[in-house]
Order: sequence, then C-alpha cells, then structure tokens
Amino acid sequence: MASKYQENGNGDTEKPLIVKHDADQTAHKEELVMVYLSTAVAVCGSYAFGTCVGYSSPTQFSIMDELNLSYSQYSVFGSILTIGAMLGAITAGRIADLLGRKGAMRLSSVICSAGWLAIYLAKVPMFVGEISPNKLRGALSSTNQLSIVIGLSAVYVIGAFVGWRILALLGVVPCGLLFLGLFFIPESPRWLAMNGEEEEFEAALRKLRGKHADISYERSTIQEYLTILQTLPKVTFVNLFDRSNYRAVIISVGLMAFQQFVGINGIVFYSTEIFKSAGFNPSLGTILFGILQVGVTAGGALLIDRTGRRPLLMMSASGLLLGNLLIAFSFFFKAHSVALTLVPNLAILGVLVYIAFFSIGMGAGPWLIMSEVFPLHVKGLGGGLVTLMNWFGSWVISYTFNFLMLWSSHGTFFLYAFVCLLATIFIYKMIPETKGRRLEEIHASLNS
Repeated sequence: MASKYQENGNGDTEKPLIVKHDADQTAHKEELVMVYLSTAVAVCGSYAFGTCVGYSSPTQFSIMDELNLSYSQYSVFGSILTIGAMLGAITAGRIADLLGRKGAMRLSSVICSAGWLAIYLAKVPMFVGEISPNKLRGALSSTNQLSIVIGLSAVYVIGAFVGWRILALLGVVPCGLLFLGLFFIPESPRWLAMNGEEEEFEAALRKLRGKHADISYERSTIQEYLTILQTLPKVTFVNLFDRSNYRAVIISVGLMAFQQFVGINGIVFYSTEIFKSAGFNPSLGTILFGILQVGVTAGGALLIDRTGRRPLLMMSASGLLLGNLLIAFSFFFKAHSVALTLVPNLAILGVLVYIAFFSIGMGAGPWLIMSEVFPLHVKGLGGGLVTLMNWFGSWVISYTFNFLMLWSSHGTFFLYAFVCLLATIFIYKMIPETKGRRLEEIHASLNS
C-alpha cells in the first residue's frame, strides 16, 4: 500500500499532486486563481475568529469598570469563548463530513453573526489543505493563522481608540464576507469524491486547477486512494486509536496541547494586564504586539514550504522558552526590587520575543501538521479531537492566568518556560517532516 503513494510508476517519488505537462504560463496562473480565491474566502472565518480571541485584552479594564466585574468574573468572561469552542469541537468533525467543508464554514458564519462563535471555523485549515497544491500547501494553510492574527491585531489596534461595544460589532463584518464568498468557490474535491459525487468531484477539481490543466494524474491518485478507504469499516471514535491512526493522534494532539500550555492565550487574552503590571504603557504595548505578530506570521507563511515544518517548530519552541524567561525575570526583579528600571523593558522585550517566535511556528504549525497527518476517512473525527484539545488547553490557560498572576507573576512564566522545554523535546522526537510530500504519501509513511 505504501508504495502506491510513494512513486508514480516512473520512480518519481516527489511528483506533486498537481501535474502540469503544459508549460504555458497562462494556464499556470489560471490554475491557481481559484485556489487563492477559495483560500481568501475561507480565511475570512479565521479573521473573525481572531477578532474574538483578541477581544478580551484591549477591553479588559473598560468592561471591568463599566460592568463592575471582579478579576474572577472577568476570567469567566475571558475564557467563555473556549467553552463554546469545546462544545463545537465535539460535533465539528461529523458536521464537516456530513455537510462538507463549505457547509460547515457556512454554518459557522451564521453562528458567528449571531454571536455564538464555535470551533466550526477550525475546518478552515482542513479545507485549505485539501484544495491546495502540495508545493503551496504549507504557505496557503498558514494563511489561516495569518488571518487569525490580523483579526486579533486589528482588535488590539482599534480597541485602543473605540469602546468595547463598537469593537464587538466590527467582528460581524468578516462573518458576512465568509457567508457570501462561499457561494463563489467550489467544495473540497476530496470530500466530494469520498461521498461518491463523481461529477461534482471532477467539476470542482477542474474549477480549482483551471480548464487547461491536466488533472488526470491527480484524479486517478485521489480515486485510487479513496477506493482503498472504502474497503475500510465505518469509522468510530475508537478507530482513531487503531495501529494505523494512533501515531497521527499522538503527533496532532500532543503538538496542539503544547501550543496552548506554553501560555499563548494567557498572553494574548491578558497582554494589557501584563504590560500594566510591569509598568509599561498598555495601549502602546498591545499595538506593538499586534503589528509584530502580523509581520512575523506572514514571514512564517513564506518560509514554511522552504525551510520545512520541523525547523520552524523547533526554532519557535526555543524562542518561546526565551520569551517566557525574559518575562519571568522582569516580574522576579520587580518582586525583589532589583534593577527596577529594567523591569518594563524586560517585560515588553519578553512579550515581543514570545509572540514573534510563536507566530513563526507554533501558531500555524500544529494546525498544518494536523491537516496533513490524518488519513481522509478519519480527518473529521481526528480534527474534532485535536480541536477539542486545543480549546481545552485554551480554557485552562485563559481561566487560570489571572489567578496564577495573583499567586506569583514570575512563577507563572517560569512554569510556562518549563513547558516550552518539554515542547522542544517533543517536536525533536515525534514530529515528521511533511514538506513537499503528497498527503497520501505522508499517511503511508506514518503507517509504515
């Protein structure tokens, strides 16, 4: 089985999923137009999601003052998004398989507009991964994380100048764009083929690749792979832990757990509080935070298909360790009245180092790896499990962060630094390199 997807019959193990026998540049450009458009529409949901994630940081003190909330009550408010996200994650995989990737995203846009954003938006990386050429899969999948941080950064910057009620209304706009844009892009060809919709499968593939592109090799590869999948029994949750799937589960769930437990949502949700506690201007700090995050995430999207997944993830985890240590020492010096003039500078430097290194690898990387390592027939369930872990970790960090800071500010970040060290070891030992490989080839290599 593995050999079927590692070579094409001519000994070519690196032949991309999209084969262009025609060198005509017009056809090449046409081939990618619909892929780029589909990606742009899908990541409108990621942008909306980013506005929700970032909302609690710039609005913290105005909401607490106006509504007379305690730190404990605001911690509940700041973490409530993650509760809805966990509930959504339980059903997201099945909904994506039942309604299709577009159907799940369309449902998410309606829920988001009504104010009930759930994790259905996490189907964006799955959809983008399935429609992308393998040479561009890393970069295009990374636009999911890029759109999230653009939304998050927009909230940080705009939140410095407008009230929290106006800021909440602005989050509805990208939801509307997502809902309308989905009428103009095709469904995932792999999902259509998996559900036996042969005519729609070929039409979607042709629309994505261009009318002049040769889709015969890609079509036959997908159909051959799905023929094998159809011989397998119906997938249940227990099947995720079969011998053929458990490694993908360990890789995806483990990486996603580390993404959260390195402390990202504590810093994202409450960056204003961190800057204020360290004596740095909160408004200036959050604006610098947002601008840096967008720039570095964009750079990471350009690098991920050139340097590979593993090097960026390793560098990212190591940088997170450094950032947490800088923040920890800033609070340690403040608590012991040592080098007080350095405290604000150490705090802002630590936060900026942290967010820069998170954005270049650990932000987009776990979602990309998840979309690549799960076989198609378990991707819905697997993605739901991974997303549930993501949001469980997010809830734990966002809910406990204020309490940990009241207990020991420097102790909190020393703890996160230790988790970063564990994450670095996990990535080195467990994460495979998937750059430039077809999805079917990745799945076969994990099984072997």
